[in-house]
Amino acid sequence: MEYKDYYAVLDVSRSASQDDIKRAYRRLARKYHPDVSKEPQAEEKFKNLQEAYEVLKDPEKRTAYDQLGSNWKQGQEFKTPPGWDGNVRFHTAQGNSAFTENDMGGFSDFFANLFGHSQTRSHREDFGRFRQRGNDDRAKINISLEDAFRGTTKTLQLQIPEMDPSGQIHQVVRTIKVNIPPGTIQGQQMRLANQGGQGIGGAPAGDLYLEIEIQPHPLFSLKGRDIYLTLPVTPWEAALGADIKIPTLAGRVGLKLVPGSIAGQKLRLKGRGLPGKLEPGDQYAILQIETPLAKTDEQRQLYEKMAQMMPFNPRKDWL
Repeated sequence: MEYKDYYAVLDVSRSASQDDIKRAYRRLARKYHPDVSKEPQAEEKFKNLQEAYEVLKDPEKRTAYDQLGSNWKQGQEFKTPPGWDGNVRFHTAQGNSAFTENDMGGFSDFFANLFGHSQTRSHREDFGRFRQRGNDDRAKINISLEDAFRGTTKTLQLQIPEMDPSGQIHQVVRTIKVNIPPGTIQGQQMRLANQGGQGIGGAPAGDLYLEIEIQPHPLFSLKGRDIYLTLPVTPWEAALGADIKIPTLAGRVGLKLVPGSIAGQKLRLKGRGLPGKLEPGDQYAILQIETPLAKTDEQRQLYEKMAQMMPFNPRKDWL
């Protein structure tokens, strides 16, 4: 009878944590599962994985196996140590046997000699017990600021990783239609159930998570649900006040500048930002005073007259 090194089967060290063992089993079981694998001797490898995992996944069972020592090597001729009870049973807290012939059949003679079980089920029945949900996939979707404001429907072609029958991962193109609701914000995650990686053994597919990426806009910038617009005005509009029209995502609206408006002043248009479940964002117009160039003698004389009639030093506090 050959010794089975369950740690080598799962490709983990003897000091591996229970989480390490679980991850290794899930990775290798997906690779060698007969429903998806065409690897050489996939069924035998999958059977060995199940056997190794059944022993190492539980601390009590693992401790019993470790009593055999660490000097044995995979495939080495093995005899049950003196004093070893070949009919040993492990029990749960409820007193039920942790191994039953009905559950653990189909394993090796090595396993049967250690734990006292015979092979009562076919390998295929054991394979059918393994089910694994598909992996979750992630992607980004680019939309315009107008799409985020009004909502839209996008048809995407995404490259999704899928496993072929040999266990190799390949990128496949999948076409997906996505509804973008009004008020979608930068970085928002959208979950598309069962649109991720394929499951194994009849288990459901994973989910697809789309992260919203809002493209830069030529006029507006976005902070959360609030919209910001740099609003250029003339010196006389700022000085005298004016009624002007400005753009918003819902169309042009009127805005009143009060006399004496200054550069950098922030004017709020309540509720003109992105829609929200509780309340919408706002739009802010940031004043930027644009001074026209003096291109003619007459225009230069006008600026000189203004300097004489309206002496003003914006740097007086620096002195």
